[in-house]
Amino acid sequence: MAINQEEESLPLVPSQTNDFKNTTPQKEKPKKLEEKPFEEFINDDLIPDLQSALNSKGVGSSSIVLKQDQRPVVGGDCWMIQGSLDNGRKFWITFDKANIKSSKNIALSESQSEPSLLESFLIDEKKITLKLITSRFIQRLNGQKWLGNN
Repeated sequence: MAINQEEESLPLVPSQTNDFKNTTPQKEKPKKLEEKPFEEFINDDLIPDLQSALNSKGVGSSSIVLKQDQRPVVGGDCWMIQGSLDNGRKFWITFDKANIKSSKNIALSESQSEPSLLESFLIDEKKITLKLITSRFIQRLNGQKWLGNN
């Protein structure tokens, strides 16, 4: 098929289908749990998940709460999840700031005693998720033999 000179010199015109932009509104991606505000994530998601994980291991918790208080062992104001188990043992997961990505520590104490050691918690993790916090918490309690014999 031969192309004549006139067809070659015609300006390129966008096709009619490209003239209209997609007017369908794009759905906003739902926020990930971990993108929720700190207090909402802790109270609505993390604490219930920790309680459920403890219950599944046969350990009841009499209370797990989020509060801002003095960090156990070393002091200093911080956010913390403070919990006590039915057998009187206690735990603290501390956050330097109201952000799940901030530096975290964990402290444990047997019944009727104060914690004497504050350990780093999740220091090498780049992505902090609900499942990661819960699984490492359970792993730490298991290492302490609080969840039965290993």
